[in-house]
Amino acid sequence: MLLQIITPPSSSLSPSSPPFIKPISTVRSTPPPPPMSGFESRVSLVLALASQTATRSQRFVADLVGEVARYAAPRRRFESGSLEEALMIVPDLESVEFKVLRSRDRYEIREVEPYFIAETTMPGRGGFDFYGSSQSFNVLAEYLFGKNEVQEKMDMTTPVITRRTISDGEKMEMTTPVITKKSDEETWQMSFVMPSKYGANLPLPKDPSVRIKKVPKHIIAVVAFSGFVTDGEVAVRELKLRDDLKADAEFQIKGGAMVEVSQYNPPFTLPFTRRNEIALEVEWRKAIS
Repeated sequence: MLLQIITPPSSSLSPSSPPFIKPISTVRSTPPPPPMSGFESRVSLVLALASQTATRSQRFVADLVGEVARYAAPRRRFESGSLEEALMIVPDLESVEFKVLRSRDRYEIREVEPYFIAETTMPGRGGFDFYGSSQSFNVLAEYLFGKNEVQEKMDMTTPVITRRTISDGEKMEMTTPVITKKSDEETWQMSFVMPSKYGANLPLPKDPSVRIKKVPKHIIAVVAFSGFVTDGEVAVRELKLRDDLKADAEFQIKGGAMVEVSQYNPPFTLPFTRRNEIALEVEWRKAIS
C-alpha cells in the first residue's frame, strides 16, 4: 500500500495542524485463467452431467418410494361379506366410482360411473402370463409417468382389469386401471384407469400403441376372491357367476358380455390378503306384462 501526505490549505493551516497521511490503494489485476484444454473440457462436462444425473436419480428414487408406499398402504373400501373378504386389502389409490345396487349371497350388483382409460394390446396369447403382462404394464406406466406430449407425471390408480371380448374388441365397458381384454384373435388389451381430475383433457401418449378411451356408465355383477389369478380359477368362477345370474329376478347378463378380471394389489401382497374380482356386464330384466 502507498501513502500520500496531504497538506491542509493555508487558510486553515495553523501552527499546530500537522499534515495528515491518506493511504492510496493499489489495484492489482488478476491474470485471466489459462484456457481449458480439450481433455479438461470433456472431464468438466462429464462431471456436470454425472451430478445432474445423480440428482435426477435421487428424485426418481424418492418418487418411486412414494408411489410404492401408496400402493402398498392398505385401505379398506369394500364391505366384507365373508371371512375371505374381511382379510382382503386394497391400496390407498384412486379407483373407479360405483354404487352398489344389490348385494346377493354370492355376488354384488354395481352401477359404475364413466371413466377414461389408457389401453394397449398385450403380446402373446395369454391374459395372465408374466411376460405379456409385464411388458404391457411397463408401456402404460411409461405413459402415466411422463411419456406423453406434455411430459406430465400422473398418479397411479387401481385396480388392474383383464377383459375377454368378442371380435369387435374396441368397445370397453368395465372398471378401473389396468384392463386386459381378449378378442377372437387371441389378443388381450391391458388398460389403466386415468385419474379423474383430467376428465377428457388427458395428455396424448407418445407411444402409438397406447390409446385413450372413455368407458360409459354401466352395470356389472361382481364376485370377489383372494389368491393369485389363473386362467383355471377365472374359468371356474365365471361359470359359477353365469349360473347364479340365471336365477336373478332383477338382472340378466347383457348380450355378448365377457368376463373381466380386476386385480387390486401389487405382486408382493400376501395371497390371502389380495383382492381380485371377476365381473360380467348385466342389465335390468324387462318386466313381463
